[in-house]
Amino acid sequence: MKPKNDMKNSYPGSEKIYVPGKLYNIQVGMRKVNLTDTVKIIDGKRITRHNDPVYIYDTSGAYTDPKIEIDLKKGLPRLRESWITGRNDVERLSEITSQYGRSRMADKSLDPIRFKNVQLPYRAKKGKEITQMYYAKKGIITPEMEYVAIRENLQNEMLGIKSHITPEFVRDEVAAGRAIIPANINHPEAEPMIIGRNFLVKLNTNIGNSALSSGIEEEVDKALWSCRWGGDTLMDLSTGDNIHETREWIIRNCPVPMGTVPIYQALEKVNGKAEDLTWEIYKDTLIEQCEQGVDYFTIHAGVLKAHAELVGERLTGIVSRGGSIMTKWCISHNQENFLYTHFDEICEIVKQYDVALSLGDGMRPGSIHDANDRSQFLELDVLGELTQKAWAHNVQVIIEGPGHVPMQKIRENMDKQLTSCHEAPFYTLGPLTTDIAPGYDHITAAIGGAIAAMSGAAFLCYVTPAEHLALPNVEDTKQGIIASKIAAHAADIAKGIPGARDIDDRMAAARQKLDWDAQYACALDPETAKAIRDSRSPEDDHSDTCSMCGKFCAVRSMNKALAGEYIDIL
Repeated sequence: MKPKNDMKNSYPGSEKIYVPGKLYNIQVGMRKVNLTDTVKIIDGKRITRHNDPVYIYDTSGAYTDPKIEIDLKKGLPRLRESWITGRNDVERLSEITSQYGRSRMADKSLDPIRFKNVQLPYRAKKGKEITQMYYAKKGIITPEMEYVAIRENLQNEMLGIKSHITPEFVRDEVAAGRAIIPANINHPEAEPMIIGRNFLVKLNTNIGNSALSSGIEEEVDKALWSCRWGGDTLMDLSTGDNIHETREWIIRNCPVPMGTVPIYQALEKVNGKAEDLTWEIYKDTLIEQCEQGVDYFTIHAGVLKAHAELVGERLTGIVSRGGSIMTKWCISHNQENFLYTHFDEICEIVKQYDVALSLGDGMRPGSIHDANDRSQFLELDVLGELTQKAWAHNVQVIIEGPGHVPMQKIRENMDKQLTSCHEAPFYTLGPLTTDIAPGYDHITAAIGGAIAAMSGAAFLCYVTPAEHLALPNVEDTKQGIIASKIAAHAADIAKGIPGARDIDDRMAAARQKLDWDAQYACALDPETAKAIRDSRSPEDDHSDTCSMCGKFCAVRSMNKALAGEYIDIL
């Protein structure tokens, strides 16, 4: 079974390349954009200047490599498996250990929808530590660390751009907890990436079915296209039927790290009754998903029983699904959140697979009215406490953030997070800077995301036009990704990330030359850019311009003036 659409040859002027490692035998996939030469006429002479290629961070994995045959039934090549087994600190299990996982495998009625090319999972050997944080603290540079260093540098060395991002720098940032490499040993298909404020701003995309819409094929299609359009990670937020089987199909065909919110599936196991949740059910869900290959979990362990009393101060109460579930459980049982009381045990489980924790913001504001209120900031303090607990287990951590925040309060939010959570990477949903734009919330989120990322947020969760309205479809996914990619890239430029502005300069040069193919190649969304221009062509005798200005194009006129040519405006 192949993807619905061919992704291999859709980038104009580009080719898939692999950059070799120096420390390890690794090949880092990138997109190389070949640019035409710049031609100028100076004093009547034709001067040609060679333009070096541009190297672009590529999240599309094998799907854009014409040499690799894709079969969704088999899954992607297991890129990291030899790295993982070569460290001699993991073992392959003889069977799935999750009770729920075993029951799904034994259910013959699921055979028609099951991903059949499943391999038994790995787990750390008894007494062994296997997290990227553990290796980093021991001074070890892993293949994963070298891989992300090469990706981050975008071939800066070849382009004469000095960069501080070395494998050693990556190691030190992971050791300090300022960055994470989400890399479950049971998701070897994923290409290593890093999340931290001293690196390129990353983007998460959300997919997932619901009880009302979408099946496995549609969710896999959304997952593939989210990677193709530039999503750095993928979260499966499924709450509908066959969550286990849907997730298996996605993971096996996903070239980027994948996250989940385990409480969603745990809730399904108790028929949606929050009060029936137990630690035992949740624990089995964690193990089930660790063994499948989920790279990071959103855990709403900072929502305490005491926080429920503050909700009445808010205009929009609790808008986090995980936050509302755990608050309801606390109220129903008059007990403390079992994710908080069992947090050390959670860490003991996930460290055996190197699953990172995304500490969820159950009290994120659902309106700009509630931004930066007591509920939100008290939860941040609890997440800071949990961060230090996780680091003591060598478990990697990111902190989730709002939500709806007006522009003037975003920096305060960022500063509070850095202080309370000890500089762990900050992961924001937007934030949305106004509440009145349903259908356009990808724009409100991009505005807030750019400000948050410039202020230090490392990771942006995309928001689609369907936010607050409906389950996103494939086109919604694309619009959300592109809007957030713009925000992330703008922040990279503002932060002075080495090489971040290079492609903007290449785009500017291409515009000056009226080199349309080069402009498409440098664009975040080449297909859309080309389609718009092609659909609204200028008059034939001014085909080198666009239909906005046509013969009045200032760039065309100046190029002709400098070349001593006739300017045919009238």
